[in-house]
Amino acid sequence: MTDPAPARCVALISGGGTNLQALIDAQRDGLPFTIRAVISNEPQAHGLVRAREAGIATRVLSHRGFPSRKEYDQALARLIDEFRPAIVLLAGFMRILTPGFVAHYRGRLLNIHPSLLPELRGLHTHRRALESGAGVHGASVHFVTDELDGGPVIVQARVPILPDDQPETLAARVLEKEHVIYPLAVRWLAESRLSLGDDGLPRLDGQILNRPRILEDEGDSAEGE
Repeated sequence: MTDPAPARCVALISGGGTNLQALIDAQRDGLPFTIRAVISNEPQAHGLVRAREAGIATRVLSHRGFPSRKEYDQALARLIDEFRPAIVLLAGFMRILTPGFVAHYRGRLLNIHPSLLPELRGLHTHRRALESGAGVHGASVHFVTDELDGGPVIVQARVPILPDDQPETLAARVLEKEHVIYPLAVRWLAESRLSLGDDGLPRLDGQILNRPRILEDEGDSAEGE
């Protein structure tokens, strides 16, 4: 009996692509997914270089020049679908997606966000975490829905906020955890262990995730893995 073929993925990026690199590395390490293409709305995004160095197809579809967000997203979906992905990954894609786009990939569209959602949706999360006086910060992987950074959370990693932290130092430690939890969530989805139910609730191994899995500090394994 042969192992099932790796799940086909398309990754969307706008910038440097460090989470993309973590996914590329995980793919090389044998996780059961394969990134078939990397698409960027920014032609100078360094993540495109990372993809090319890994032998992955790249495409650029600039949002500039499209008369509306809807028309851009329709063109983007057509481009993505040329690669027949089972999973679509937002890896630093700095665009708010339209409801039609999100619905087209429902249950197959993941994002990683640098906060412990539902706290600190949106931008500048590290600075805002410090300003809030919180003692802990982190990152979350979630299914994408119409609500900005509001989809069901799958797995999180927590990072303590240190007394001398600046946004840059906190961001660096959070990013290390992002590079662990994103490949983990993609693996679960690729293995059909993870799904999004018709009721809008995420399920892992058939059980509703009433709360996100939490990355353990020791050994970088998630509870319930």
